[in-house]
Amino acid sequence: MDYFHLSMDRETLLNMSSLGLAHLGDSVYEVMVRSWLCLQGKTRPKDLHRTTVAYVSAPAQAAAMERLLPLLSEEEQDVYRRGRNTAPHSVPKAATRSQYQSATGFEALWGWLYLQGRTQRL
Repeated sequence: MDYFHLSMDRETLLNMSSLGLAHLGDSVYEVMVRSWLCLQGKTRPKDLHRTTVAYVSAPAQAAAMERLLPLLSEEEQDVYRRGRNTAPHSVPKAATRSQYQSATGFEALWGWLYLQGRTQRL
């Protein structure tokens, strides 16, 4: 299986756990942020890590989701809401419960898009 060019059907994805999608989406988003930072010329490890965390933290993802929400299709909004409404087991100290839930929805959406091979949409 080619894990870099996936095209999972929507029916299979609809039956997948939102937390599973969020788990994958978190890593997809982080790889994209890290790639972008390297392409921007940020090469010092300390700077890379600090800047990456600024983008992939729950508060940053929640803020990004607020900006993206009006641009999403109905189906994408449904995936986001399903992820957001998943009850968290815990909430990190650096985020509110609302931010964490929004970030989980954001990550679920990224995982969902990635598994469909919709990299242009990402």
